[in-house]
Amino acid sequence: MYRRALLSAAPTLLLPVQAAAPVDLLLVLAIDVSRSISESDAALQRDGYRAGLQDAQVMAAIQGGALGAIAVAYIEWAAYDRQELLLPWTRIAAPADATAWAAALDAKPWSSLPRTSLSGALKFSRTVLAMAPHEGTRRVIDVSGDGVNNNGPPAEPERDRLVDEGVVINGLPIINDRPRYGMASGAELVPYYTRAVVGGPGHFVEVAESFDTFAAAIRRKLLQEIA
Repeated sequence: MYRRALLSAAPTLLLPVQAAAPVDLLLVLAIDVSRSISESDAALQRDGYRAGLQDAQVMAAIQGGALGAIAVAYIEWAAYDRQELLLPWTRIAAPADATAWAAALDAKPWSSLPRTSLSGALKFSRTVLAMAPHEGTRRVIDVSGDGVNNNGPPAEPERDRLVDEGVVINGLPIINDRPRYGMASGAELVPYYTRAVVGGPGHFVEVAESFDTFAAAIRRKLLQEIA
């Protein structure tokens, strides 16, 4: 089994970089790796994002934008002080870009940590957005997970601060068919994401009914966010 320790959200991890070409969308992908997520479930999540960005329709949506490009940052998160910028900002403008990004993600090891802090995930995502080398016409955070906030402050203040700054937050709650660690049921999770996590103009919640259907949900979500 792959092992690694998620790094804490220290500002020193995110160094300023030289300004790069503008893009239609700055997209933060923030993925739950708390201990309710098994290694096989985590692989399904990563495979979903890898397949989603390489999908022909998703690429057509990217290239159909005014600037024909988006930039993506990939975060994995668990407890309030445990997030990692797994893949830094990457400009995606052609199939080769998406293929290289997918290969980089596939090469990263994985491990899980206890607790689920959506407030921590949103706070760290805000920092990552602030350090983007690209100017984006739109800024979106895409949060996926299978539990409610159970560590750190409530998620709502972080959500509200981002929305006030013009960021859109979309949610992808995953109905875990192998629940453990006292996590919320699907009947609780979707309303929670709707009430406490998502926000901003045009925000939405795309539900993944299980980890096995995650890839299809990601594809739908990316198409809606990009187009």
